Amino acid sequence: MNGMNTPLRFATKIAVLLRDDLPVWQRLNVTAFLVSGLGAAEPSLIGEPYTDADDVTYLPMFRQPVLVFQGDRGTLTAAHGRALARDVRLSIFTADLFATGNDADNRAAVRAVPTVKLDLVGLAVHGPRVAVDKIVKGASMHP
Repeated sequence: MNGMNTPLRFATKIAVLLRDDLPVWQRLNVTAFLVSGLGAAEPSLIGEPYTDADDVTYLPMFRQPVLVFQGDRGTLTAAHGRALARDVRLSIFTADLFATGNDADNRAAVRAVPTVKLDLVGLAVHGPRVAVDKIVKGASMHP
């Protein structure tokens, strides 16, 4: 909402797509990891810091909503392919990352697997609204 209580319509969209067979704790963990990549890659997505009435300052967050979707393995694979075909920057989380414990091991686990064999459990994209809508086509909103 802007100051006039009318919803803003952004030209871009942030979407997270999670595999629908993950336990809730993994969905939350994967989402947190995925969106951190978007913020790092697109600093303009981050707004200004927050300050409360007592002048305590808090970290800034995304300037626009993050929509969370879910789908099966095939939906994630298709979305991944559509994102790559549209040259949309994305972050990914593979099942292998649940067994690692640090950033270096995470990157090594992804590096060890060819693109078409990645066991995707989540991905996040930011791009033009129409492109992101096409990328997540077939997925449903996360309940």
